[in-house]
This record gives sequence, C-alpha cells and structure tokens, in this order.
Amino acid sequence: MPATRTAPPVTAFMLVKTTPEWLAMTVEERVAAFTGQVVPAVRAKTTGVRSRFYDTEFYSARVTDVWVWEADDHDAYQLLVDALRETPFWDRYFEVVELLVGTENGYARTYGVDAVTTIST
Repeated sequence: MPATRTAPPVTAFMLVKTTPEWLAMTVEERVAAFTGQVVPAVRAKTTGVRSRFYDTEFYSARVTDVWVWEADDHDAYQLLVDALRETPFWDRYFEVVELLVGTENGYARTYGVDAVTTIST
C-alpha cells in the first residue's frame, strides 16, 4: 500500500514596520490592544497556526519586526491573514512590508533527498 502524501506545513515570514500610532501608545496600551483585538481574532478564526515574534528595529530601519507563522496548510494560513486584516494590526498598528511564504526543505521533499541545507552544529 503506498504511503499517503500529506501537505507540508506552510511557514510565513511576515516582515512588518511599526506605525506612529503604535509607537504613541504606552507599553501597557500596546499589550492591551494586542491581547484584546488581535489575539481574539486569530483564535476565533483559525486553527493549526503557531507564531514566533522577533524584534529587529535595532538592526533594520525598513523592518522593525519579523513575525514567523507556521500553519498546518495553505487554508489555515489564508484564514490567518484574513483574520489579521480585520484587526487594527494590519496597516494601522503595523505596516506589512513583505510576506515571504514557503515550506521548509521543499526541494528535499520534491526530489526525495536528504535536507542537506538544514545545518546544526
């Protein structure tokens, strides 16, 4: 019996830049806005997504933060973006500068080879 092929998870690197509106808030206001407006929308409208957030403003003037999203599939990722676009996160608190979306080691899966570009020392 042939193995069932499953879709690889989707990884999205969301490069964002803070807006003056976001920076004008206190830290407490930012936390309240994020936990009160963004997180509930993502939780209500998505399943199968995970995220990590990286500060980059001390290394880049164009991109202040990188939000890495992992989604179980393309549908989960699309629902995530739709959910974020319905919140002040999108274009009010942050400018979405770039979306880089891919699958980890896709070439290895396509050609049936080891993922030689994944290196750990």
